Amino acid sequence: MPETLDDLLGRMRQIEKEINAALQRKEFEYEFEIRKREVHFSKGATARHKPLSKLLSSFLLDSPFLTLLTAPIIWSCLLPILFMDIVSSIYQAICFPLYGIPKVRRTDYIALDRHRLAYLNAIEKLNCDYCGYSNGVLAYSSEIAARTEQYWCPIKHALRIKTTHSRYKNFFDYGDAEGYRARIEEVRRSFKDLESEPT
Repeated sequence: MPETLDDLLGRMRQIEKEINAALQRKEFEYEFEIRKREVHFSKGATARHKPLSKLLSSFLLDSPFLTLLTAPIIWSCLLPILFMDIVSSIYQAICFPLYGIPKVRRTDYIALDRHRLAYLNAIEKLNCDYCGYSNGVLAYSSEIAARTEQYWCPIKHALRIKTTHSRYKNFFDYGDAEGYRARIEEVRRSFKDLESEPT
């Protein structure tokens, strides 16, 4: 019997869990632990990392000219990303309680931890946290949009899309008019799977 889209999405989620478990095993290998969402390296690991940090002068001299030239363009994206962060947070704070949609926890998506790596210099740490923040905000906003889409228009697309978001598995098949009309209220409030998420 061929697998349904729901089966495939379920398998994908299981593989994501296995990947996360493998990443957690790296904590032991690289001598760090996470306590209260903060990374703590062993003294031995920190002592080995510090000599590997590149001096700022060497880092800048070794950087390709085009990299230095385009850095202001990369950093100019910070303003719209900050704006998206603020607007997404305000939007869900006001609208989600009215619709009965569970709020998205920002801390589940935005991780600023790379500045704790002693082998990075100050510029690398700043750049890494910028990337972590930017991608975190995009993922956080995407989850807010996914939950909104489940409430307002939970219909799968007929056209192929590269990736699907976390709520897509709950959507109606494209063209399922009877199912949509019969169960729209049930599906738009179907967030029970989020209750099992760790807090």
